[in-house]
Parts: sequence; C-alpha cells; structure tokens
Amino acid sequence: MFIIWGFSEDEEIIQYAKKNNIPVYRMEDGFLRSKGLGAMHTPPFSLCLDKKGMYFDSTQPSELEDILNTYDFRTDKDLLRQAQDCMKKLNQLGVSKYNHVKKKDISSIYGAKKRKRILVIGQVEDDASILKGSEKKYTNNDLVRIAAKENPDAEIIYKPHPDVLTGKRKKQSDPKEVRSIAKVIEEPLSLADAFQTIDHVYTITSLSGFEALIRGIPVTTIGAPFYSGWGLTDDRQFTQRRNRTLTIEELFAGAYILYPRYVDPVTGSELTLEETIEKLI
Repeated sequence: MFIIWGFSEDEEIIQYAKKNNIPVYRMEDGFLRSKGLGAMHTPPFSLCLDKKGMYFDSTQPSELEDILNTYDFRTDKDLLRQAQDCMKKLNQLGVSKYNHVKKKDISSIYGAKKRKRILVIGQVEDDASILKGSEKKYTNNDLVRIAAKENPDAEIIYKPHPDVLTGKRKKQSDPKEVRSIAKVIEEPLSLADAFQTIDHVYTITSLSGFEALIRGIPVTTIGAPFYSGWGLTDDRQFTQRRNRTLTIEELFAGAYILYPRYVDPVTGSELTLEETIEKLI
C-alpha cells in the first residue's frame, strides 16, 4: 500500500497505484494534535488514516463521512456519554488542536463589549483544507467582508491563522485591507480565549468552527468542512452525500473518538482521548 500525507503526492503516484492495484491511504493530523504548532514540527498526539479519502476533502467520500452517515449513535449510550464528558473537559480546560499560547485577558484585547460580536477565523489560504473543501476560491478578506455585510450592526473581529502570524506560512490577502471593517488580532491568541464574548463564528473550512460548536456558538461555513451539512451549522455550500441530522455529541463522537488514532509521540503507546487530554494539560 501507499500511505500519503494529505494530498502531497504527484499524479504519477496515483496513476501507478491504480495501474498496479495498490491501495492508497491518506494520513493527516487529528483534531487534538499537540502543544506546539505543526509548522514548528511538534510531534502529534493524534493522526487520521483514511482508506477512502480525507476528512477535509468534500469532493469525495471519506471514512469520517461514512461514520457520520451510518454509525448507530443512538444505541451507543456509552460512546455518547464519553463524547459529552470529553467535550465538557475540553471546554473547561481550554484545550484545543494546538495549545502553545498562554491564557490572556480577552478584555484587554477585544475591549469592552457593546454589541454583538462576530469572530472571523482566518486560514492558510493555499491550504488543502480550502482547496479541497470549498468550491469557490475565497480569501480571508473575502470572509471578513461577507461577515461584515451580513452583520452590519455587529463588531467584527478577525483572527488570522497562527502559522501566518508566526511567518511559517505565507498570507495571500493583507489583513490591513479590512481594518476599516474589522478588529484584526495580530498577537498570538488561543482559540479558547478567542471564543470568549463571541456570539457567532464565520469560517471557510477551519476546524475552529467545530471547536466553536462544541462551545455552543453558532457557526457559518462558506465552504464544506467535515462538520457542515449535518444540521448544526449555517451552510453556504452543500454536500448531498451528507444525509443525516446529528447532535453535537454524535458529531463529536464520530470525529474525535471513532475516526482518529491517539498515540503518545514519545513512547509510541496507544492512548484514549481522555489520556491525550491529560497529557496535553
């Protein structure tokens, strides 16, 4: 078999695999990854190995999509209880995909709240999650303008991607161009802190949108991330393969418990989701 990281391969590899009947699996970071950033080569605690596609590629099925479409969540009470407990723990402890930023006083960054607040989540604009997850090409600035237009009376806060802030990945749209309509956060800020006092989140395909959902914050997606299309988000792009309405516990159970694999990057031993949370803390 071939195991390929994301969609980093040359087309010749795929053609060779098809010609020689070689299975192709794709691998990516899980949703609870590490203390440091992936761009800083911090070893991950979780990985997703997918035999059908990849969770962020909405153009074709993936094993995660199959789980969410077919798993009998209603009868698996233990799984749903585990999902509920883990979501509560993540929220209480402020644990996210990356955990490299220290806790900050959000009022000193956002200022006093006087009206509805919209948080716009920036992404790396040439990342595969956008290229494979959004039919139309949007920049982060496009997303800010959409959020501002749809919420003319709200305060728009724009949080660029951490890899862009640290200079690890290039930006394709300049945040300075939207400063007239949004407060641009240019210092490192954890998602747990960024979500404080926020009433609504806008994203193209970012996992941050799902992290907002598990905190009870409404989310608008203009692409088609894995968590859209299940009745929990305000979607602008639809995926006909997604034909169920799920609860947040069911969606979390599929994405964070059934789909990824958790491993201690130092010892190589297999971990549960709960053990991974403890190690990250």
